[in-house]
Amino acid sequence: MAHHAMDWIGSIQSLMAHTIFFAVSFSLPFFGADLNKVLLVVTTIVSLEAVYMAIFIQMAVNQNSQSLDAVEEDIDEIQEDVEEIQEDVGEIEKDLDDIQKDVDEIEKDVDEIQKDIDEIEKDENEEEAHGVQSKETLDKIESRLVKLLTHLEKMKDEMRQEIK
Repeated sequence: MAHHAMDWIGSIQSLMAHTIFFAVSFSLPFFGADLNKVLLVVTTIVSLEAVYMAIFIQMAVNQNSQSLDAVEEDIDEIQEDVEEIQEDVGEIEKDLDDIQKDVDEIEKDVDEIQKDIDEIEKDENEEEAHGVQSKETLDKIESRLVKLLTHLEKMKDEMRQEIK
């Protein structure tokens, strides 16, 4: 009921009701009512109304304070969430750096394997007598190279998915 009264006091209906009340009160002496009694009643009613309005105002202030406290708690929670997200982003960046280092090492290994393959091909051309054995060795190296390249592609895909 108090909340309804707080809402009503600041409304247009309240303004109209007060205006009608004062107009009727001050017109009563024209109809034979004692002016002193009318003023006493009006003054008493206005004084009581002022006391209740002060109480309603304090209630509204208390409600706003509680509402602001709730908003402040929400802001604190949001700040904590933002800090956690920043930490997660930092960890992801570190993981990406580690993955990039691994990719660089794998690429270096692939380059070394390619050099070995080139040397083997060169040796194979020079030594046809050992051709069958060199061919088998070359096939093994190429097979390992394919596996390494496949592994490298998987790591790149995983890195892209983690970034997303």
